Amino acid sequence: MTTLNPYLSFRDNAKEAMTFYQSVFGGELTMSTFGEFHASEDVAEQDKIMHAMLTTDNGMVLMGADTPGGMDYIPGNNISLSLSGSEEPELRGYFAKLADGGTVAMPLEKAPWGDTFGMCQDKFGVDWLVNIAPAAT
Repeated sequence: MTTLNPYLSFRDNAKEAMTFYQSVFGGELTMSTFGEFHASEDVAEQDKIMHAMLTTDNGMVLMGADTPGGMDYIPGNNISLSLSGSEEPELRGYFAKLADGGTVAMPLEKAPWGDTFGMCQDKFGVDWLVNIAPAAT
């Protein structure tokens, strides 16, 4: 099964924002920092949120992260759509079609958390994140 979820970007306040959304919607909130995955060499970013996921009791999923200092952050344009699942051919196909005529920011490749991950912007300016988890055995 492939899921489609909103992914919010923040500048240095993802932890505060995602905790707020948890207080609104309830559910379980998990957060990982850039430091935990050695995803930034900038000492100031080690405690920033690389990935947060709020899963509510009624099945809603909201994701978010802090935008690294080297990337543009424009309030109002700070949302992406995230496709996640384990159906690799299907998700690779979506990524290829979404990137056609657009821009690949990060090609699909092995990520520090073990999945395959990529980012692109489609020809309409919509940002997409694709995460392919290993198939369950």
